[in-house]
Amino acid sequence: MVIVRPAAHFEDVASILNPSGNERACWCLAYRVTSAEYSALRGEARAERIRGLCAAEPAPGVLAYDGATPVGWCGVSPRSSMERLKRSRTMPPLDDLAVWSVVCFVVRSSHQCQGVSAALLAGAVDYARSCGAPAVEGYPVDPEGARISSSAAHAGTTSLFEAAGFERIRPTEARADRRVRWLMRRDLR
Repeated sequence: MVIVRPAAHFEDVASILNPSGNERACWCLAYRVTSAEYSALRGEARAERIRGLCAAEPAPGVLAYDGATPVGWCGVSPRSSMERLKRSRTMPPLDDLAVWSVVCFVVRSSHQCQGVSAALLAGAVDYARSCGAPAVEGYPVDPEGARISSSAAHAGTTSLFEAAGFERIRPTEARADRRVRWLMRRDLR
């Protein structure tokens, strides 16, 4: 059984987002900064940016733990704090509601297919609710009954979000593995 907590410890986040010390690791910053800033940030600069986010409130996401070991990550924050997402033409905002956005899942291979993603999504919703979010959105892939690549899986799947009480609102112009990503929302009011 995993326990989900806000991602406040940088070392735990690093063990999931960049366990091998890859200079090109995303660090879950792709939606959080502008495209130009993301391109300019490399290696340690990306790590330092996420370190700063982990030290701030709200945390930049939630972590799943198996005992004391971090086994999964879900990036979730107010959409208004995600610079690239705020300006997205492929995933534009639905309305002016101050929603939180789920943008990324990473689960250790040793813990895949064990319900960790579902626990992370439930934990992300609980965390957003505890911070006063009126709703949570995600932009998952509709696999249309087929397997999706691991690179597309970072966004989650529509079935994962539906099982967590999210509703399909509209298809987006964004694609992952050549499949549609949906704007899905769960109202917390």
